[in-house]
Amino acid sequence: MCPTRDARVSENSRKARRAKDAGDASGAIAEYLQRHEAKRLLRFITCGSVDDGKSTLIGRLLYDARALLDDQAAALFADGNRATANGDGIDFASLVDGLSAEREQGITIDVAYRYFDTDRRKFIVADCPGHEQYTRNMATGASTADLAIVLVDARKGLLTQTRRHSYILALLGIRHVVLAVNKMDLVDYRQDIFEAITSDYRQLAAQLGIDQVTGIPLSALDGDNVLEPSPHMPWYRGPMLLDHLETVVIESPDTAEGFRLPVQWVCRSNQDFRGFAGTLLAGSVAVGDAITVSPSGGASTVARIFSGDSEVTRAGSGQPVVLGLTDEIDIGRGDIICAANAPLAVADQFAANLLWMDQQPLLPGRPYWLKIGARTVGATITELKYQIDVNTQTHLAAKTLECNQVGYCNLYLNEPIGFQAFSDNRNLGGFILIDRQSNATVGAGTLDFALRRASNIRWQHVDVDKASRALIKHQRPRCLWFTGLSGAGKSTIANLVEKQLLAMGRHTYLLDGDNIRHGLNNDLGFTDEDRVENIRRVAEVARLMVDAGLVVLVSFISPFRAERKMARRMFAEGEFLEVFVDTSLSVAEQRDAKGLYAKARAGQLRNFTGIDSPYEVPEAPDMVLETCRHDAETLAAMLVRALDD
Repeated sequence: MCPTRDARVSENSRKARRAKDAGDASGAIAEYLQRHEAKRLLRFITCGSVDDGKSTLIGRLLYDARALLDDQAAALFADGNRATANGDGIDFASLVDGLSAEREQGITIDVAYRYFDTDRRKFIVADCPGHEQYTRNMATGASTADLAIVLVDARKGLLTQTRRHSYILALLGIRHVVLAVNKMDLVDYRQDIFEAITSDYRQLAAQLGIDQVTGIPLSALDGDNVLEPSPHMPWYRGPMLLDHLETVVIESPDTAEGFRLPVQWVCRSNQDFRGFAGTLLAGSVAVGDAITVSPSGGASTVARIFSGDSEVTRAGSGQPVVLGLTDEIDIGRGDIICAANAPLAVADQFAANLLWMDQQPLLPGRPYWLKIGARTVGATITELKYQIDVNTQTHLAAKTLECNQVGYCNLYLNEPIGFQAFSDNRNLGGFILIDRQSNATVGAGTLDFALRRASNIRWQHVDVDKASRALIKHQRPRCLWFTGLSGAGKSTIANLVEKQLLAMGRHTYLLDGDNIRHGLNNDLGFTDEDRVENIRRVAEVARLMVDAGLVVLVSFISPFRAERKMARRMFAEGEFLEVFVDTSLSVAEQRDAKGLYAKARAGQLRNFTGIDSPYEVPEAPDMVLETCRHDAETLAAMLVRALDD
């Protein structure tokens, strides 16, 4: 049976309404997604002393902002009922304390990151540990934050860890702080206590250079002043915590200086295109703009810009882009593309603030890797100027830094980098130090200013080079590096080798550890840090002697592998020979003509290698001389024959 005309019209109307409803829904979804994409992101951290309520505050914030999934909310109530004595409480901290050890001990150990959003803003929050032992974890969380919530227990006021964390916030360039005076319910919501704590913290913040401090009294457990005003504190007229987080204005990077693009990846989509990928740190770039490359100084012009899947004519700060240039110039990962009219300064020596994060102490003179942005270069702390007392900001004399200590130092790099002071650009002035052997991150720091510009000091070209000097001596210059315990026989064998080489007409020089300490290194003691500097200076002298065309013999205990590797890296391939004079500790003590081991055993000599200071046996020496199997003359002859071969 055929439908009537009225039925067909009615059916078409229903279809039209359904299509319109679907279109409206699709448009609403697109509008919502557009609004979501347009919302600004705020990265913030919570920090403070142990048991100030950091994890509880974040848990309450997530719960009240309805940022939990159903299963998270169900688990929260289950965990809370198990955790509380009377079964009527909620353990909000369980939302961020993910490690079993954290839940068992009631403390935060690792940095916990959580994402949530509201109608006005998107957030990434890092819950940082409060215990001093985990200060380095806190610094990791703060390194990317725009704002910090510093919690203070209203019963205790400012504590040592509060001051330590605030100092690190200032060091890492965070200028917006919310002082959350927590647990106000335990002090009867007293206004005078809140105001006294706020006054004390503002004085500390002024000393540290933190100029934006907002004090909020709250109870994280009960939710007072988190989202809604507390009926218990009618005297407080300031913003609620979430309202402040949604509305605080974070300054954008300065665009007046021109754009900065650290190159993260060199892109070759096909044989005809070579692009440079990265995220614009500041400013904007357009097709046709003139650019320069740091640190090489190469110049070109922007030919194409890609952002996402599209080719565009202009891009702004914060956008990930790929730039194509009109010229084929040498650019690699870690280089920085800049506006030609605003090039970066280039330097290889800096004054820097440093937070030490390793269990082994910092040793000035020891080589590390420095990573700044996408660039990794060799680095050495040439001088520790002073240690900083984070409680009082006073400067303390120090030769080394222990774990979680902060100092001010001089930093030398083995090649120049483009940079800006950390106070001007956090991305181009912040760095980490990496141990060369373990690849562990051992320190984090900020560049203050350049000690010298790399462009001012270059290696001076000379017409007479090492090859010419060696040619007239009819020899190949070498560095023979003798290492071993005190009393192993290093100086004896080195002296015999030099005599045999001299008899063969070779031009030599012997650098002996005892002799060097009478002059060049008479200001150094025998601590680990002084031993490192001792070897660095001697290696530099030996390098110059090899450049003069000599065969130089270096007889030093040089107990640490890292410093011997540092010395080797100063020489060309095949110029450095590590000679391990292998003698057991017991035999070395028997040969002790100076009585040094006896004094060390009696506690009269501190930091004596083999007794209370370690000797690290070479892992792959070029030659091993076993003094328990052969006499010194035989070993010297063996080494000379090896040199001839």
